[in-house]
Amino acid sequence: MNTARPGSGRIETALGELSRLIAQFSGGDGIYSTVIPALSLIRSSEPSVPLHTVYEPSICLVAQGRKWVLLGDESYHYGPSEYFAVSVGLPICGQVIEASPQRPYLAVQLHVDPQQTADLLPLDVPSGRTSAAAGRGLCVSPAGADMLEAFVRLLRLLETPRDVPALATMAAREILYRALRDEQNFALRQMLPGAGHAAAIAGVIRRIRQTYDEPLRIEELAGEAKMSTSSLHRYFRAVTAMSPLQFQKRIRLQEARKMLLSEPVQAAEAAFRVGYESPSQFNREYARLFGLPPLSDVRRLRRMPAGDPQTFGKM
Repeated sequence: MNTARPGSGRIETALGELSRLIAQFSGGDGIYSTVIPALSLIRSSEPSVPLHTVYEPSICLVAQGRKWVLLGDESYHYGPSEYFAVSVGLPICGQVIEASPQRPYLAVQLHVDPQQTADLLPLDVPSGRTSAAAGRGLCVSPAGADMLEAFVRLLRLLETPRDVPALATMAAREILYRALRDEQNFALRQMLPGAGHAAAIAGVIRRIRQTYDEPLRIEELAGEAKMSTSSLHRYFRAVTAMSPLQFQKRIRLQEARKMLLSEPVQAAEAAFRVGYESPSQFNREYARLFGLPPLSDVRRLRRMPAGDPQTFGKM
């Protein structure tokens, strides 16, 4: 019995070409922007420590190596020819778990334009979930040969930058179309305006991120989302795997960490600036999330290789 994945020959060829292109346009370990504004390349020649960041809406595809991510208490693994789709800004812990100098972790990240998603949605998207349903704002799914080859076409434009203005948008549009056609990928479709409860929760998430340093007013957020407070909690957890208060806490702690790394501030000042009233509570919760108290954690991050420790773990 043949158990080979459909299109496996095309998949292997595309993965080889993607690995070549990522290696060609990434000079070493790190995250590299490209002449295509929505496109980033990621390379790591060794496993990383667990690192925290906010994943923005994007499609992240692995060409080589493997990665583990944690959302709340849920873990996800993805590797070659799998993609990780995120539809709303989520505080996530990520770790490269399979990489070596001989076979580095190689991945590509394409930021998602919500308007482009809205334009594509009416074309040909699988049904099967009610418009009011709410599920996780992320998913891991296998990438078919068509999607992989679309990524290859996009990355090949890096070899001919003069073609980027004319062709990059079309190539990115095809990748997004393939993701929307994926029946496993409800994460991207559910966040569109008018798509149901998850779209309303996306607005709540944006509000919390914009006002993370202010007290959390659940009744006000529920009113803006046009739902009861109990419904807000239920649907918010369905999308983010955490409560609004837990979400706000993660955002506050990550913002404080970035502040401590980039500005000459003490931990107490950072705590107050992100909304904590008690520095001791801030220190406890910081150590619980990041494994070390603020000062020790920042010293550890500054000793890390790859230049900018704040950007590590995004992909």
